[in-house]
Amino acid sequence: MLSQPFVRVSHFPPAIHILGILPARWASTRFPGKPLHPIAGKPLIQHVWDRCLACSMLDALLVATDDTRIRDAVLGFGGKVVMTSPTHPTGTDRIAEAARTVPQATHIVNIQGDEPLIDPALIDELATAMANDPALDMATAANPLDPADPAVRDPNVVKVVTSLSGRALYFSRSPLPYFRHPVAGLAVLRHKGIYAYTRRFLEQFVAWPPSPLERAESLEQLRALENGAAIHVITTTDTSPGVDTPEQARHIEWLLTSR
Repeated sequence: MLSQPFVRVSHFPPAIHILGILPARWASTRFPGKPLHPIAGKPLIQHVWDRCLACSMLDALLVATDDTRIRDAVLGFGGKVVMTSPTHPTGTDRIAEAARTVPQATHIVNIQGDEPLIDPALIDELATAMANDPALDMATAANPLDPADPAVRDPNVVKVVTSLSGRALYFSRSPLPYFRHPVAGLAVLRHKGIYAYTRRFLEQFVAWPPSPLERAESLEQLRALENGAAIHVITTTDTSPGVDTPEQARHIEWLLTSR
């Protein structure tokens, strides 16, 4: 049986509108214990937390985890944490459970716990887009890529195409779009795994079963598109890398210490 959450609603003021949540789990296939891997003298998750503290649009922030070691580390550096079920099939399910502990939040930002160089301005931009447009269900971000970049053909790099107004049309692991003819100024967009949602949409999303395209591409966000959601895509120059392997963690440490 799970212990009671370590975050209580009473710990947050009633005027919370935008809640930032960092999902962090121990059992990474490629990098077990990744959130607590030390980088430049601090665990990885603390670097992300500290970046989020620089945001001006987040009214509250917490870490969602299923592991007591991560819980203890977060409490140790003064963060707020909520324990969630270890059986969630996706990170979004974990986010939804954690968000229920702060029911006064109207919008939730899902900030990946393995991006220690995430730009606080990007988080604020996503939160602002959601707060200013009541028609939006979700918002996310993407980086422009040169069509000749090898990442375009890398199935581990998710691509997105958008409408002229910036709404997501499709996400894929395949090269997207396919350039039958060169188009001046048209970049490939690499999807960045950060999301903002309205509370209403987040609860709706986790109630839907996995969709056919989602299962085919193994991309959760396709479930939203298949159900008719409006996803706004912010184009950003923030190319902060995530940490998926110990080698990448060493590179991040080099970047941090060289600064």
